[in-house]
Amino acid sequence: VQLQASGGGAVQAGGSLRLSCAASGNIFSINNMGWFRQAPGKEREFVSAISRSGGSILSAESVKGRFTISRDNAKNTVYLQMNMLKPEDTAVYYCAAGPYNWATSTRGSYNYWGQGTQVTVPA
Repeated sequence: VQLQASGGGAVQAGGSLRLSCAASGNIFSINNMGWFRQAPGKEREFVSAISRSGGSILSAESVKGRFTISRDNAKNTVYLQMNMLKPEDTAVYYCAAGPYNWATSTRGSYNYWGQGTQVTVPA
């Protein structure tokens, strides 16, 4: 399975971006998909996750009410709509995929990772 993330960039505080992550290869082996992020000098942290059906969604407290995860199984793509961006959202965002039938927030529950896309929100 290969994951290709896109959509990052620089945006002013209060602005919006939409990240996309397209899966290819043995897509039938993946169910849960998620987004993590890593700021300079910090650990990679969970952002949001979604099950294959979309019926199970988890989000970090820091992004609730601002970020929305969704997926289009026909396109094998997961999205992260990010609104009301803040400087503390600045990070490299990674998409991930795993075999579980529910949304998960732990890194160990994902066995495929994308290459990351940079999101920058200047202070």
